[in-house]
Amino acid sequence: MPDHGSPTVRRRRLAAELRRLRERAGFLGEEAAARLGWSASKLSRIETSKTGVKQSDLRQLLDLYRVADPHRAEVLALAREPDRAPASVDSAAIATFQAGYGAFVYAEAEAIRLWDWEPQLVPGLLQTEGYAREVMRGWYSMFNLPPGELDIQVEARMKRQQVLTQDQPLDFSAVIDESVIRRRFGDNSVMRQQLQRLAESSDMPNVEIRVLPLDGNHPVGTAPFTYMQFPQEHEVPQPDIVYVEQLDNNYYVGDMTDTNKYRVAFEHLRLEALSPAESQDVIVSTARQVWA
Repeated sequence: MPDHGSPTVRRRRLAAELRRLRERAGFLGEEAAARLGWSASKLSRIETSKTGVKQSDLRQLLDLYRVADPHRAEVLALAREPDRAPASVDSAAIATFQAGYGAFVYAEAEAIRLWDWEPQLVPGLLQTEGYAREVMRGWYSMFNLPPGELDIQVEARMKRQQVLTQDQPLDFSAVIDESVIRRRFGDNSVMRQQLQRLAESSDMPNVEIRVLPLDGNHPVGTAPFTYMQFPQEHEVPQPDIVYVEQLDNNYYVGDMTDTNKYRVAFEHLRLEALSPAESQDVIVSTARQVWA
């Protein structure tokens, strides 16, 4: 089981809780900052997880918001949690990740439930090494990046997949467009092995794979996104977040109203997709008919 407490996820959890406590106490951000003799930007950076918070500052905030034990002790304990890299995170590879991707990898390792919509690629947690290498090779070739980094990235992606097989595995659900299993990366052997991996993964009790057929009803036209849910820690909840992929970076959505839109979108995609059994049949037949 991976350690919980990555800097990104822990800080975001604490920031969201401090914002919630301020709003419950009836303070605007500027008012709370003024009461403490702080700049409004200082409090804003803490509440948006752009910076951490010192224990002394945290105690001042909890005093202002009239937070009593036992919840006060839980918030302070969360802030004292050491920064630890989860087992599925390759810390050495973080420096080579594109903007925003390191935060995504940490969040993925912390999540207990993950929903993935993929209209173009096999989800990273289900990729074979050969397929992952071919997917990344185009990016590295196009932008003339150091070839040695490609090996680091592929190894890091394979390590991430531990979240599916650890003692308390991630509950993973993916909807993939049918074009994904027909889109070539590498030779036929690479594609055949990748589809075989998909079919085998769908037998795992914590993994659900659904294929959205090309001739079916496509309820949304959107880029890939990943919806994540997290466990409570020190009795402090972590709001759901959504990661959205773009060409030059990934960004996350944390506002409850916005994340709910992605939740609804994924539920509709899931309903319009084939059942897991039907999806497995399509994957197996495509491997035989297209990539033989």
